[in-house]
Amino acid sequence: MKTTFNASSRRRVLRGIMGGAAVSVGLPLLDCFLNSNGDALANGAALPPCFGTWFQGLGGAPGLWEPKVIGPGYEMGNQYRALSPFKQKINVFSGLKAHGRAPDHTIGQAVAFAGNYDGTIPQTIDTIIGDVIGTRTRFRSLEVACDGSAESYSRRGPNITNASEPSPLALYSRVFGAEFTDPNGAEFKPDPEVMVRRSALSAVSDQRAALLATLGTTDRARLDEYFTSLRETEKQLELQLQKPTPLEACAIPGKPEAESTGVIIDQARETQRLFASLIAHAMACGQTQVFNVNFGGGASRLRTAESAEVFHIYTHEEATDPKLGYQPTVNWFQEQTISALADFLAALEGVREGAGTLLDRSLVMYCTDHGYARYHTSDNIPMLTAGGAGGRIRTGLHIHAPGDSMTRVGLTVQQALGVPVNSWGKDANETSKTISEIIA
Repeated sequence: MKTTFNASSRRRVLRGIMGGAAVSVGLPLLDCFLNSNGDALANGAALPPCFGTWFQGLGGAPGLWEPKVIGPGYEMGNQYRALSPFKQKINVFSGLKAHGRAPDHTIGQAVAFAGNYDGTIPQTIDTIIGDVIGTRTRFRSLEVACDGSAESYSRRGPNITNASEPSPLALYSRVFGAEFTDPNGAEFKPDPEVMVRRSALSAVSDQRAALLATLGTTDRARLDEYFTSLRETEKQLELQLQKPTPLEACAIPGKPEAESTGVIIDQARETQRLFASLIAHAMACGQTQVFNVNFGGGASRLRTAESAEVFHIYTHEEATDPKLGYQPTVNWFQEQTISALADFLAALEGVREGAGTLLDRSLVMYCTDHGYARYHTSDNIPMLTAGGAGGRIRTGLHIHAPGDSMTRVGLTVQQALGVPVNSWGKDANETSKTISEIIA
């Protein structure tokens, strides 16, 4: 017989949740279990890997971005030449395709990040990986958008989006504000407010068995999922009550003096540089291991200060220059975007960690939505990975896989970072074929 909560039980649970201070939001913690030098875990294992996605809308142009050499020893194509300083730490994937039908500016990123598009976008790769590597950090992930919007391509499931932060100042306050605990601080005192919140959550968690016994099947499943979330929050609170292990590479960045966010491409590039620095410092200080950067979005609104025409309109309306063989203004926007990606990689490369850098223990997965922006095609869509994920990924390769789904990259990345998955994707995008050449 199906039963329900009685009114008094429901009120006790709600009071416990309220007393426990908003379980649905991230609560601070800091514990990466590193040794005193900050170059390894206390047990001698390697530093934990970091993972992030970096998305730009409106693709590349065939013949301009692909390396001519397959395998090692390649040179970046002209459109991607800003990445040349990092080519030994980058893998380039050409020939990949997003199979299936979807809105023009959805299919590329949906297949690359979520494995498919069938009317809604399922859980994305960052949250899948975050559930493996991001559970012991203060923030499960950090999402940012560089064009003044809150647009995000990170999802925990259909219609459950992790909104992006459009303001570097707000991100600074969130990560390095009053709740930040310096892992290199001489003194450590547990926050009494955290202790109170933990006690409230424990009180709620202790009622789990009694509450579940009063419920029908549907409500029991729903509440069990809810209490699972509470238990995860308790674990994070428990970590914050422990003294953080020193992190040699951690340095608290200076607060941005000012910001000017918006769709002017110079604004977007400066915003991205600020975000790059903040994300790099956040990872170096053990605040997160997962991030997502949205530079301009799918139907990109980026433009120059001198013109009201946006990048997206140019892809449709600008004529191909007969001498150059491509759309010159579109090419300029695409080069600016790749230069912004190079700025991000430079921020990670600039954080020294023992014999390597933060980029060396990170894996940045870059994609765009079209192979040819002028016609919004879904074949030969550019993809890259940068960084070696702490030795889990071989780098410096150009992999050519004509006609294969973009999901091959995502499957490979997930396996390299410890996700127990043998296949990934759906329908024509489902694959069990990893890119074995890059698996260390």
